[in-house]
Amino acid sequence: MTRAQILARLNAYERLIRLDKPIGTLLLLWPTLWAVWIASAGRPRGDVVLVFSIGTLLMRSAGCAVNDYIDRGFDGHVERTRDRPVASGEIRPWEALVVAAVLALVAFGFVLFLNPLAIKLSFAALFVAATYPFTKRFFWFPQAYLGIAFGFGIPMAFGAVLNALPPVCWWLLLANIFWALAYDTEYAMVDREDDKRVGIRTAAVALGRHDVAGVVSFYAATLAVLAGVGALAGLGIPYYAGLGVAAGLMGYHWSLIRGRTREGCFRAFMHNNWVGAAIFAGIALSYPVPGLW
Repeated sequence: MTRAQILARLNAYERLIRLDKPIGTLLLLWPTLWAVWIASAGRPRGDVVLVFSIGTLLMRSAGCAVNDYIDRGFDGHVERTRDRPVASGEIRPWEALVVAAVLALVAFGFVLFLNPLAIKLSFAALFVAATYPFTKRFFWFPQAYLGIAFGFGIPMAFGAVLNALPPVCWWLLLANIFWALAYDTEYAMVDREDDKRVGIRTAAVALGRHDVAGVVSFYAATLAVLAGVGALAGLGIPYYAGLGVAAGLMGYHWSLIRGRTREGCFRAFMHNNWVGAAIFAGIALSYPVPGLW
């Protein structure tokens, strides 16, 4: 192979696992870090943070490869996804499966550094991640299932740190489900007409003209559940200030999606990284920092 061909192949593999689009990794990482900090009472071990950070990147990448394999018959008919490497023929379907398997195995290698409960939960996490793409065939709100897939780092984090799954763990997972319903509905609004044509089921299609109201309702539910999480976890004023910042960002998203343009909806989806960051900052600042207070 020539140098140009090798670079083209590397570029195709990079796009397969979305290294060029880190937003998915960040939306998966933030709730995991929320859980790590709460479970650790603000004093997480460095090795635990490292394992979950690397594992998040690897599993998100593996999930993208599996998703592109399963959706290869649809992606070519959707404007936003027609150039994905499996749909365009740059990468053969079996290659995508091999890439996914290798990444999942490497991620599992990192999980082995955690305790038995976290290791057991990793198998459930793998099942949810691998089956998510199928939900778009029969379930009108696959975004809820995505919220479980993107939030499974939450019970794994509590399991790894506390060797237990207290109620606050499940409330935090519920908050993440509502958040995923909000941001992934914004994402689905970008593809709504294409999804209707090819028969993909999404919340944006199901909600129809009530899509904007649906997103706002999902955001409101996210904040309400997170407020309860703060009470359960004994978090302080910085946490609720973080929720206030997140609420302001969500209001900005409403201004972006109310016109239902592809550009506005996609910008709102991408901007959710800052929502996750604001919530994390509130959690982190709610615990005493050695040497400061």
